[in-house]
Amino acid sequence: MAVADFFSEVEKKQITDAIKTAELNTSGEVRVHVEGRCKGDVLDCAAYWFEQLKMHKTAARNGVLFYLAVTDRKFAILGDAGINAKVSENFWGNIKEHMLDRFKEGRFADGLSEGILMAGEQLKTHFPYQDDDVNELSDEISFGKN
Repeated sequence: MAVADFFSEVEKKQITDAIKTAELNTSGEVRVHVEGRCKGDVLDCAAYWFEQLKMHKTAARNGVLFYLAVTDRKFAILGDAGINAKVSENFWGNIKEHMLDRFKEGRFADGLSEGILMAGEQLKTHFPYQDDDVNELSDEISFGKN
């Protein structure tokens, strides 16, 4: 199965709708990247895609990447320097645990969507939505290789 087919069209819409909703609460930018394999450390893979997707180019350095390697069953949440400078070390821990519970149930789209919405809620404290906010990054899911 192609990695782009991991989620149904309905699930893809659910995820992109969650991104749009989360971004209504915060000036933070959320992206999702899904690929089949992550050779090595999952945070290294996420960091590679963070750069490839130019997420470090946001004005406030407040991008968040939800990274999934579905074949290898790995995932990570990676925030940019602007976020990490303002939040506690375990900022992403509760979100990751919640997502993992859904993933264990086979509910990948639900886990991802709920995690994105939780991130939006937490980010609005440090990066509230601004009237002149511009959507700096695509809300569409990025897909890598199988």
